[in-house]
Amino acid sequence: MPDQDAPAVVWLRDDLRVSDNPALREAVDSGRPVVVVYVLDDSGDVGRPLGGASRWWLHHSLEALDASLRKRGNRLVLRHGDGAGEIASILEETGAGLLTTSRRYTRGEREQDDRVQRAAEERGVAVSVHTASLLHDPGAVLNGDGERFGVFTPFFRALTRGGAPREPVAAPNAVAPWTGDLRSEDLDDLGLLPIGPDWSAGLGETWTPGEKAAHRRVDEFVHERLARYADQRDEPAAEASSRLSPYLKFGEVSPYQVWHRVQQADVPADIRLKFLTELGWREYDYDLLDAHPDLETVNIHREFDAFPWAEVDDRVLRAWQRGRTGVPLVDAGMRQLWHTGWMHNRVRMVTASFLIKNLRYDWRIGERWFWDTLVDADPANNAAQWQWVAGSGADAAPFFRVFNPVLQGQKFDPRGEYIATWVPELRDLDAKGRHEPWTVPDGPTTGEHPAYPEPIVDLKASRAAALDAYQRMRS
Repeated sequence: MPDQDAPAVVWLRDDLRVSDNPALREAVDSGRPVVVVYVLDDSGDVGRPLGGASRWWLHHSLEALDASLRKRGNRLVLRHGDGAGEIASILEETGAGLLTTSRRYTRGEREQDDRVQRAAEERGVAVSVHTASLLHDPGAVLNGDGERFGVFTPFFRALTRGGAPREPVAAPNAVAPWTGDLRSEDLDDLGLLPIGPDWSAGLGETWTPGEKAAHRRVDEFVHERLARYADQRDEPAAEASSRLSPYLKFGEVSPYQVWHRVQQADVPADIRLKFLTELGWREYDYDLLDAHPDLETVNIHREFDAFPWAEVDDRVLRAWQRGRTGVPLVDAGMRQLWHTGWMHNRVRMVTASFLIKNLRYDWRIGERWFWDTLVDADPANNAAQWQWVAGSGADAAPFFRVFNPVLQGQKFDPRGEYIATWVPELRDLDAKGRHEPWTVPDGPTTGEHPAYPEPIVDLKASRAAALDAYQRMRS
């Protein structure tokens, strides 16, 4: 039997759950008393500090996790500061004999984890690290030549060729506490919630963070949306997407749980595969991050370093950020983002294309805005998706693919229902007017004080200018 004075410390990061948490499971199964720790390390020395919307989510996720642990006889210990230093302090204060945790994948996080592991082992503390937030560790899926895949489709084929991912690990019924005295900070003192002003009302109306809510969301998707996912996933008004991205980002549900839950669904195999492919993109993006640690700032295709970006007009940029561009689908998406911390994936591509190609603003400007405003802002997915639209990423859309926001709206929101939801100034117009309000006589864009602005840029002319800039870069 282990020494009861030598507890197991579980260091949680992107795995804020009790079910399918191998690190927690190992600690409980060791027979040791358990200390469960979360350290808010937002110095920027290890990784990118969370944006405002993600900080809001994290506060409520930690609150839910603590409640779940208390039901099992334990609690969540909170610390704020350098993660390596705080964990070293906790190992010393408790006399721990075991440290368990899950892998992280940004360069700074990996380097910190290596430092923590070396320091712990020097103290005689056993360290166990688990793969829990991805289905595979980046770099593990290789082609026949032992190299990384540069294209998604063969990557996903190779990922699935090895069979189904492991089964999820059951949640412990009880987590025996360590009874020694250990300092824990108050959640409110971490300063995660917005103050002066509190802009998070829309997030609270839209989301319930936490593991319990994550599983409700999985059940709702499997039972009510999955059957129509393949046909309606690109329609923003259809509510066919899973909306699981923030729960996966914070590890309130694991990709293993989602994968197996979807595979068990009573829908055709091709529909299940369509959704699981999106999980595959998440895996692929982390492979990209592993190969390109500066993914959020450095073009994968370095020829784009010479791209002639336009000089930023703060007024124009603010119009894009707040959904006042005069282009209805773009404005609907940006307002949905501002209010809910989330945006439909098809509309993400359209709004990104508008910024990059119609305004010709550097993709990194948009990536930073999304990082701050998305509840699912993810270091791999967010940067990889922006580079995909810009044409500078791996397996990216070519730069000359410019999403026309009017045509995209007419195709994927034909009645303008999504636009009417988020741009109420256009609600009384017919479908054509909602997509092109500037064509409506005496419409909302007319008069001395128009209810809705004219487009801030000519779509046709700006597309031509973007393609000309691309040709100049290539030459």
